Amino acid sequence: MKKILKIFIIAIISQVYTLHSHAGSDGTLEINSKTKEKSAEVKDCFETVNRGIFAFNQGLDKIFFKPVAKGYRFLPKPIRSGTSNALNNLSNVVTIPNNVLQGQFKEAGINTLRFSINSTLGIGGIFDVASYYGLNKLDKEDYGQTLGTWGVKEGCYFVLPVLGPTTVRDTLGSFANFGGGDMWYNLTIANDTKYFENSDYYYSRLTAGVDFRAKNLEAFDSLENSSMDLYASVRSLYLQDRKRKILNSDETTETMNDDDWEEIDTQ
Repeated sequence: MKKILKIFIIAIISQVYTLHSHAGSDGTLEINSKTKEKSAEVKDCFETVNRGIFAFNQGLDKIFFKPVAKGYRFLPKPIRSGTSNALNNLSNVVTIPNNVLQGQFKEAGINTLRFSINSTLGIGGIFDVASYYGLNKLDKEDYGQTLGTWGVKEGCYFVLPVLGPTTVRDTLGSFANFGGGDMWYNLTIANDTKYFENSDYYYSRLTAGVDFRAKNLEAFDSLENSSMDLYASVRSLYLQDRKRKILNSDETTETMNDDDWEEIDTQ
């Protein structure tokens, strides 16, 4: 029961982490005809219900996620940078097995080396030491992307309470993504490192959601202010970017290539 509760806490934070879209150089997002054509391939089977859930999630963001993210920004920039580095390093726990499942053996090797180096010399990933050795950060992979590369279709688009935008395929992948907690357990608790507890994995996911939201305060505000239909804009951006990631395309979702807005400077 406690584990289910922890997973639900992650789910709450992850609703701001699942909007995989991109901001332009001025922090705005645009929906063009090409975007609409791409998103039109996936059916919005429950649009009326989805819009109601989307409105609920937006209200939750305003009263909880956004204030917490604003508070997080008051932390010194080196602390926030170190936190982002550590979270990115931990994401390899999910990325590496998906590299293998997708036949990306070179990428799997690079990410394994990055994880090993940054976890040790980088003090748990706080410092990206691996980049100094020419092992630059690669794109993240997840089980939803793996299912896509295997030819599994998206299924209907829908919006989950708290969790946010998804598809049938990505929801199935999310169950495996959350299973990363078991992998975390094997890497830490089972090996009796004496430095980690199983709950630390869930805290890391919670922190990742706050970190992501803090980096994108202006981008989300700009999207909301510039969109005539915010629901349709988010749907288009989500579906377009998921397709780009599955194809491992260098094409940007809108006007800037930046891996989930991670390079947006917040100060």
